[in-house]
Amino acid sequence: MTPGAPDPLSGRVAFVAGASRGIGATVARHLAAAGASVAVAARSEVLGKLPGTIGSVAAQINDAGGQALPVACDVTSESSVQNAVDATVAEFGGIDILVANAGVLWLGPIETTPLKRWQLCLDVNLTGVFLVTRAVIPHVRARGGGSLIAVTTTGVGMTDSGANAYWVSKAAAERLYLGLAADLRGDNVAVNCLSPSRVVLTEGWQAGGAGMQIPPEMVEPPEAMGRAAVLLATQDASGITGTVQRSEELTP
Repeated sequence: MTPGAPDPLSGRVAFVAGASRGIGATVARHLAAAGASVAVAARSEVLGKLPGTIGSVAAQINDAGGQALPVACDVTSESSVQNAVDATVAEFGGIDILVANAGVLWLGPIETTPLKRWQLCLDVNLTGVFLVTRAVIPHVRARGGGSLIAVTTTGVGMTDSGANAYWVSKAAAERLYLGLAADLRGDNVAVNCLSPSRVVLTEGWQAGGAGMQIPPEMVEPPEAMGRAAVLLATQDASGITGTVQRSEELTP
């Protein structure tokens, strides 16, 4: 931020789903640095196979002078999502911004994809986006407007590279948000999708990327997603809405 300039998200409250590591954690830190109070939402209350917990990310934000609240949230559970949203509103007074980032990765060919993997991708990457979005909309509307952001992937358009459960679920999430932008325009709510322009080598990618080797020139630093998320978080229906944005194109 420019020294002496007001923080662009001062007074705003952001709910970031899937924020215990990777892109979600980076976005949460950037939103907090821009002045937002942030609910760091994810299932990871204790360390598991992958690094990062909601408590550790919230502590990083608070130690840096921001304001963050860790909230346990399983995006596949309607009651868990509602409890997380309620806890955020009780702590911060409302919600202005949603970043629906929780996701699972499966890039295997369709013919060798177990049904449970297919269902998990749909449950987390699509139904999870639906549940957190549905729970947050009334609170954003009550604030007179705000911004909803779903994190997707450039793989949605890579039909010449085949099919997999991850890309299919993310394509459906994009359709959900593109249509929702029209539904919420009258409530002054911006609704957009945001994906990396290249590949962000998150902990989840390392674990679920099927051993795919990514050339260095195709690797994007996670901070690009953080900067782009801040820009989209400042929008309402009078600005950028109803779009699919690529991080490095939005904030070169």
